[in-house]
Amino acid sequence: MSESESSPTIPIIGGTGALGSGLARRWASTGAKVVIGSRDAARAAESAAAIAAETGGDVVGMANEEAARQGDVVFLCVPFASHSATLVSLKESLTEGQILVDCTVPLATAVGGSPTRVVGVWQGSAAEQAQEMAPEGVTVISALHTISAAGLSDPDWVADEDVPVCGDRKKDKARVAELISRIDGLRPVNAGRLEMSRIVEQLTPLLISINIRYKTHSGIQFTGLPEGDPFS
Repeated sequence: MSESESSPTIPIIGGTGALGSGLARRWASTGAKVVIGSRDAARAAESAAAIAAETGGDVVGMANEEAARQGDVVFLCVPFASHSATLVSLKESLTEGQILVDCTVPLATAVGGSPTRVVGVWQGSAAEQAQEMAPEGVTVISALHTISAAGLSDPDWVADEDVPVCGDRKKDKARVAELISRIDGLRPVNAGRLEMSRIVEQLTPLLISINIRYKTHSGIQFTGLPEGDPFS
């Protein structure tokens, strides 16, 4: 697989959901080719057609398993309740050398609980669970947990926030950071090893709690960071 820096192919597993479709809209608007994946190929195609009409971008839809084969960097945007089953379904689709970006948050809604709480994950975080379940040679990077899905889908919303990126390989984090940077107003921040996703994933329920009270789409910003590329 190869992709142009100016128009990369970005597969989004769970791309019909709130976060996935929001990211699809933003990336399609930058000239990227977006592949929306879903358990239901027809639903994926319907969502892709709507986003393509809205943005004028190159957006296609297909089943998750086929979508995962379409790009070097694959984004996983499914609810935690579907996390394990989705990873199992992708066992034959993800291949050595690919990067899987896990955007999943283990919210307690997965077990009927509150969206302002998380459930415990045996491996420590959803991202670490993904790394354990991913095929050999597939690197998992953790990112995009603190971005408002509703904001991404709102054409009038102007992003101005940081995106913690966690992972064990700096060059893989750099590739993910390049794609995140395509979206205006998002600044990727090197947050350290994959194990740091244990902390980053828990920022989501905090932001949900704040956003409920202030009726907004707040994000996070880190102050005092020096200029330069932290991923080089």
